[in-house]
Amino acid sequence: MDDLNFSRRTNKVLRLYEKAGVNCLADVKTPEQIEEYNRMPLLDNKMFRSISHRQDKNVISRTFIIPVDGGAVTGYFFEKLMNNTGGGLKSLIVYFHGGGWAFGNMDVYNAFCNHVCSITGASVLSVDYRLAPGFKFPTGLEDCYATLVWAERGARYWGVDPDKIFLMGDCAGGNLAIGVAKMARDSKGPDLAGMALLCPVTDCRMRTKSYEEFAEGPVLTAKVMTSLINNYQREPKDILDPRFSPMLSKDLSRLPATLIIIADNDILSDDGRIFAQALESADTPVKLLEMNDTFHGFYLFPDATGTEESDNALRQFFGGRSIANVQMMNNRQLRRSEHSKSLLGIIS
Repeated sequence: MDDLNFSRRTNKVLRLYEKAGVNCLADVKTPEQIEEYNRMPLLDNKMFRSISHRQDKNVISRTFIIPVDGGAVTGYFFEKLMNNTGGGLKSLIVYFHGGGWAFGNMDVYNAFCNHVCSITGASVLSVDYRLAPGFKFPTGLEDCYATLVWAERGARYWGVDPDKIFLMGDCAGGNLAIGVAKMARDSKGPDLAGMALLCPVTDCRMRTKSYEEFAEGPVLTAKVMTSLINNYQREPKDILDPRFSPMLSKDLSRLPATLIIIADNDILSDDGRIFAQALESADTPVKLLEMNDTFHGFYLFPDATGTEESDNALRQFFGGRSIANVQMMNNRQLRRSEHSKSLLGIIS
């Protein structure tokens, strides 16, 4: 980590993250340890809470039981209380968490969903899909698609516009979001307004240059990624299934407009880059934003380099800006952009 070009604030985040002892991707764990981690009240950890996003008290949450094939999963719905009631129906973001298909501490991801809801104004539905090793591929993917179908049917109940449903996922959750988008396309619904992928897994063969360059991390290592893939697959050939490795899909056309955000110092950076190229080749609207001098999972920490720009890209995308016009901006640049738009509206 010391030889990487990180800012002092980013290095501090990484040090505190390691000291907090909550890095689920630090080493290979047994099924029992994975389950223990997933149940830990991580936001009770003062050190971890100090580097996490502050929670917006104007965001309320509710819990739902979502029926899936062979059982049920828990959904967490986040909604921002607005001062004005005349704003019409909101957008809905259906969010799939990361953690290598095995880790899923909902304390952490619900805190992040609160943040996403707060900065975008959209409602967010996060799903606690069934995890490996207890549930192998493709159970998690099928749970996520069932959640999307369930969410569309209940959209009006939540004051959500069924024509403004987005998918979002980070790491393995990005992998699942791509799979769900393809299932929605091939099943002729639900229709999607867009998809946002943060540091997504797209090729589980692990053959890219970034896997070699960042094999030792930071945060996510090649050794751990190998273990997570082995943990999720039923058999080795599963990694060649396009539902497992979306990069191997023969048809990436007619997918929703896709925003991909990657970190430069990440074994998954090439997964995002190459997948963006594949979407563009298939005439699927796509924008790739690369956050420099940062690490895998940076977006979970407000003081990490790239988080401010990532947040503002999400604000633009979920706020209705066309994918071609989504830009990497800091807060000052975004305010200036919004001010210019307001002036143009007055002049016109």
